[in-house]
Amino acid sequence: MIRNPAVAGQFYPVSPDRLRAMIKGMVDETLPKEDVIGVVSPHAGYIYSGTVAGAVFSRIKHKDTFIIIGPNHTGLGKPLSIMTEGMWKTPLGDVEVDSELAKKVLASSKHLEEDTGAHLHEHSIEVQLPFLQYFRPDFKLVPIVLGYVPAGVFSEIGKEIARAVQELNRKVVIIASSDMTHYEPQESAREKDSQAIEAMLKLNEQELLRRVRDADISMCGFAPAACLISAAKELGAGSTELVRYQTSGEVSGDYSSVVGYAGITIRAMSSITRLARETVETYVKNHNIPWLGELPPEMRERAGVFVSIHKHGELRGCIGTFEPTEENVAMEIIVNAISSATRDPRFPPIAPHELPDLEYSVDVLTRPEPVLDESYLDCKKYGAIVECGWRRGLLLPDLDGVDTVKEQINICCLKGGISPDEPKTLYRFEVKRYK
Repeated sequence: MIRNPAVAGQFYPVSPDRLRAMIKGMVDETLPKEDVIGVVSPHAGYIYSGTVAGAVFSRIKHKDTFIIIGPNHTGLGKPLSIMTEGMWKTPLGDVEVDSELAKKVLASSKHLEEDTGAHLHEHSIEVQLPFLQYFRPDFKLVPIVLGYVPAGVFSEIGKEIARAVQELNRKVVIIASSDMTHYEPQESAREKDSQAIEAMLKLNEQELLRRVRDADISMCGFAPAACLISAAKELGAGSTELVRYQTSGEVSGDYSSVVGYAGITIRAMSSITRLARETVETYVKNHNIPWLGELPPEMRERAGVFVSIHKHGELRGCIGTFEPTEENVAMEIIVNAISSATRDPRFPPIAPHELPDLEYSVDVLTRPEPVLDESYLDCKKYGAIVECGWRRGLLLPDLDGVDTVKEQINICCLKGGISPDEPKTLYRFEVKRYK
């Protein structure tokens, strides 16, 4: 099937030269490119939302295949539809459907149905394509359009997509096509959109769906965004970033009734953080540890390591070593991840049912160096160790709620059982933090 452009000449120029020139003015080709699992990108007319989409696509490494999930604005076709064959035309050329992956997704899903009717006039996928073609003309596409169904279905579809990607061992980027609040005053739109954006940045699709419902947020692509988040977590999502947010009022000058646009990236979890997560999950489930294959360079050296575990934003465990005790960083991570999950005296051991709600960060430390006094410390840049005889207290750098060196030292003293008036030796160290 040939899917012809439905909104060329309306949402973006029909002339290839004018279209390229317009996109060129909305992207920054000099930016370093990030390896991402997925993005949220708007789908309005380029004059309104193109700078947000351009900011997103300027920052990502473009892969062989893009899975683009859009909302169904037209009401046509199946409620949950996927195209598994065909070609999508735009003024910049043709984009082939990745039939192998699309058919794998369809076979893996108990919800999606083969359908073309939902795609023929739907603009939410189409408007993403010229931006992608500008950077790389030879990619393939898996188009999915989601209508309105029970909210729990979207998480399931995300997991089904992730399973298909993993089974084929594909390198893809998943795009959730969505605008934010529609036709409300600027202040109201920004306030509502901040709630939805916060949930997306926390990779919490259930909270996103709850806020959209409870705050009556007219975000048209909440279903694609929830699906993306669910898939991204299965594929090893690590960190998120709000690349850009703006409203149509910043273009039109009319702030009485605006539409919001958000661009978000979801990056993959680092290999170091992934090892911490796999260790905790494997140990909590069956008291084993992951198998270590060929180690990446950053795991072969020796260094102190702290593994921190959070649940719903609250600390759930944190234990580490300020100097190496194992043969390499990988083993240091494994030992301290198990200790953080099961032996932190402040918390009960992590139970299997908690595993889906946990977030991980790993700090790899430089060797501590003694300093003469507090003037050599910086609580954002350096971790601190306070030592008095055999007693010792340590605090990592750049922690929420610790804004001064004095606070940092006081906490170290408290942790080490050291009174403020005792003689102390101070040390500092730096960390590389992986999330």
